[in-house]
Amino acid sequence: MTDKNFDEHGEVPEDEGSDAAASGPASQEEQPSQENADAAEAAAAEGSDETPADGIDELTVDDILGADQTGEAAAEDAVLADLESTLLNDLKRLQAEYANYRRRTEEQRQVEIERAKGEAAKGLLPVLDDLDRAAAHGDLEEGTPFFVIGEKVRAVVERLGVVAYGEKGEEFDPQHHEAIFQQPTEGVETSTILDVVEVGYRLGDVELRPAKVVVAVPADSSTGSVGG
Repeated sequence: MTDKNFDEHGEVPEDEGSDAAASGPASQEEQPSQENADAAEAAAAEGSDETPADGIDELTVDDILGADQTGEAAAEDAVLADLESTLLNDLKRLQAEYANYRRRTEEQRQVEIERAKGEAAKGLLPVLDDLDRAAAHGDLEEGTPFFVIGEKVRAVVERLGVVAYGEKGEEFDPQHHEAIFQQPTEGVETSTILDVVEVGYRLGDVELRPAKVVVAVPADSSTGSVGG
């Protein structure tokens, strides 16, 4: 039994063989051509991403910073500058107010401390007067228990910052001395403390008690009068 596509010698007919030969090599040549076209398109796309459009130069940082501002941008900058100035002034004002507050608070604290010390010291003034009178009468002999106690009391008063004032021979000062008697005295040109009846005490700028004194005045002054 023989096939119609083959002749007696087993050869393929010329028509069918030529079709097979044409289809095989042609399809192999078309495949590389298609790949080359795809590669060319990809390269063109990459070039378009990296290269600026025609007629447009790439801007640098210096170009952007040195560019002229528009009217709208200049107005916005002016508003921001005014706001910054306002905020800076408010901050300075708050800092000044806080500094003044701290100063006033510290001053008030010192006043309260001095006041508390003064109240404590005032309670010791009668004790100091008794010690002065005892010393004047010779009752505080060195080495005795009362002498030791008196020295401890005076040390406490000194640590508080209490200062005694008002001594015989000082010039009379009505702001700090209380004159209980004026004694006309020959040779006296200005009012001078002749005798101290009660010592005065002060704590810093606080007057705890004025010194009570007898004042020697020029002889032509009125006698026996009490000054203030």
